[in-house]
Amino acid sequence: MSIEISNSIKYIGESVHDLDLFESQYIVPNGMAYNSYVIIDDKIAVMDTADKIVGDKWLENLKNALEGRTPDYLVIQHLEPDHSALIENVCNIYPDMKIVCSAKAKAMMPQFADVQADRIIAKAEGETLELGSHTLNFVMAPMVHWPEVMVSYESSEKVLFSADAFGKFGALDADEGWSCEARRYYFNIVGKYGAPVQTLLKKASQLDIKTICPLHGPILTDTIEDVIKLYNTWSSYQPEDEGVFIAYASIHGNTAKAAEKMKEILEAKGCKRVAIADLSRDDIAECVEDAFRHSTLLCMASSYDGGVFAPMSDFIHHLQSKTFQNRKVAFVENGSWAPTAAKTMKAEFEKMKNITFVGDVVTIKTRVTDENIAQMEKLADELVK
Repeated sequence: MSIEISNSIKYIGESVHDLDLFESQYIVPNGMAYNSYVIIDDKIAVMDTADKIVGDKWLENLKNALEGRTPDYLVIQHLEPDHSALIENVCNIYPDMKIVCSAKAKAMMPQFADVQADRIIAKAEGETLELGSHTLNFVMAPMVHWPEVMVSYESSEKVLFSADAFGKFGALDADEGWSCEARRYYFNIVGKYGAPVQTLLKKASQLDIKTICPLHGPILTDTIEDVIKLYNTWSSYQPEDEGVFIAYASIHGNTAKAAEKMKEILEAKGCKRVAIADLSRDDIAECVEDAFRHSTLLCMASSYDGGVFAPMSDFIHHLQSKTFQNRKVAFVENGSWAPTAAKTMKAEFEKMKNITFVGDVVTIKTRVTDENIAQMEKLADELVK
């Protein structure tokens, strides 16, 4: 796919529409974009390569954009294989081209590509690369979300090449808004690294940015202010919406019925927003996204083998790995003869930062009773305060 961002900056990335899983774990029903760009000036800079699955198309797109010229530089902002898989290919085609990257990326390069060290120019914070009328200013962004990451600001056209920051799931031509799949992408891929993202946002606030060119997802222009606000909320681990996310793990359906009843109760009490998910069947990445999005998490689960039903255990583990924090959490458990779910869940949340436990645990013994409904009514009162 060839897109002209400006007279001098061309899009040379490619989308895949039938990818089964991104990173072998995330479902991408609307495909995935592997973005790459080229700046045409007195000197030419290619901004990252792409994944091997789009290798032939990417090389064709690059050749078409160059129109017979030879690139002077390949700027590597992120070495993850979905962006670096074609380094060797393009270096072999253009043997005089230099590679520009961070010092950490230079040290890591042998893990990803067989490139002679004297072809690599390591850049540090604040250093530049002159292309003619365009100047790339390099900003280090370690742990957003790998240690070697840098981003590049082109000062004449005020374009930020942002690596994986501000990216999203979905092909470039996906008919969908930005925020939903960007949120799911952020919390599952970058979410653990809130502090480094905050550092990058502070650096970005000093730049006059008119266009953001990420390595996944659409090129951003008129929505930049809103996008940065959302990134600030997400990376500071603050809830985006006041409301309750009900995550349930039900074995025989009784806990599922209780969860639907709880949703009904909360809505009747005027809860601004109630979302619900079946952890046994729904996309775990979307469940993680919803947990971070809402101010309150209600975990409802069956007891199992002296602990908690595995889908809930897996969900909580995902939250731990993504540094879940600053939320209210409540529990409903189900146990026919030895309820253990709430105790097990609470012990895991106690390992997380700034978790406020709300209300009394509601214990169901197999089927929901009128007494349980009264207890859930009381719990709902606490959740909507």
